[in-house]
Amino acid sequence: MNRKPSRLVIFLSVFIDLIGFGIVLPLLPGYAEDFGAKSFVIGSIIASFSLMQFLFAPAWGRWSDHIGRRPVMLIGNLGAAGSYVLFAYASGLHGATALGWILASRVFAGISGANISVASAYIADISPPEKRSAGMALIGIAFGVGFIIGPAVGALTAGLFGKTGPGWVAAAFCAANFILGWFILGESRKPGATPTVARPKFTQWGHTLRQPRLGLLIGLFFLATFCFTCFESTFPLLLQPQSAQGFGLKSRDEVGYLFAYAGIITVLVQGVIHRLVKTFGEPRLIFGSMITFAIGLAALPFQTHLPGLLVVLAVLAIGSGLNRPPVFGMISLKSSPDEQGANLGVAQSFGALARIVGPIFATTLFFLRPARPSPELPYVICGGIAFLTGLLAWQFLCRDSKAPAAVKTPTAD
Repeated sequence: MNRKPSRLVIFLSVFIDLIGFGIVLPLLPGYAEDFGAKSFVIGSIIASFSLMQFLFAPAWGRWSDHIGRRPVMLIGNLGAAGSYVLFAYASGLHGATALGWILASRVFAGISGANISVASAYIADISPPEKRSAGMALIGIAFGVGFIIGPAVGALTAGLFGKTGPGWVAAAFCAANFILGWFILGESRKPGATPTVARPKFTQWGHTLRQPRLGLLIGLFFLATFCFTCFESTFPLLLQPQSAQGFGLKSRDEVGYLFAYAGIITVLVQGVIHRLVKTFGEPRLIFGSMITFAIGLAALPFQTHLPGLLVVLAVLAIGSGLNRPPVFGMISLKSSPDEQGANLGVAQSFGALARIVGPIFATTLFFLRPARPSPELPYVICGGIAFLTGLLAWQFLCRDSKAPAAVKTPTAD
């Protein structure tokens, strides 16, 4: 069968994968608590996925450089389906046994979660330099839409089929993704491409980070992800009655609607990334994204009414949506063709590391005074970190680059 590499197919693959992820993720804390877990155990279960991605993403990226993107994507889809089968099975158990199987399902999901970094390398393989960041935005759009649809599907299936329903539905989505990929996903890695140099995991990290521009971009991505996860992990706490008076929400459960609102804005922003890159260039877009995000993040805890909250959330979502595509676009542009998968895998690893340490940092600040939580602390401090990250981008990206290659190269539209 003649399968051609396609942006649409890789978009569908990531989108379906993220629907499965979005179905299960919002349910994890509640399920774990129902089975008797305390706060630390709940946090450990949530962090286990990111920890495994941190450890294994570079290896998957490196392997995709060696044997091709397609087989690694298929393995990731099959592994994701298996992890959700485990989650569905665990959801029907009780107590410590259920917790153990839920933890196992998240560990297995993290180990096999190669799709995002390998999909980024796939996009880089088939996109000319001037369209690289726009291609990366497709992954961001898949993220946003998946996280809008997934939680809604999870809530619906839990109501229809009980606790085990969401796991089985997520497994079905990922199994369908595997079948779709088997029949229509083409290989993007050219047969004559230079073979990758196999390196142990930590050696690969060192090799990538020692390249000054790559090390800087991965550092910026780590800090941006760290700040975003601080928002993600504490935002529901802001909606508690004692800390969110005046928002007009009936219960904290309605936070899902606000996340969906932010996700829709993120998707809309990423839909115009190509035009913004042509106008401003990747370096200035990265700088602007961090400054915008910092403003939204720092202002969020001081809102007392729903209209103000929606405006600030929109600012935050715009900044967040503008960040990832140009960062990953520049990483791919600065990588040799035989190392794109490995370097993007390292970046994904450090994003996973940020998702491990960010929530712990933010919730510790939030409850620094147990008798009187300090909701403003994580937002103001992380807003300051985001602002400083923007200044780093200006100093070391914008001032060193009058215009990116993507702007200088004419498009082939």
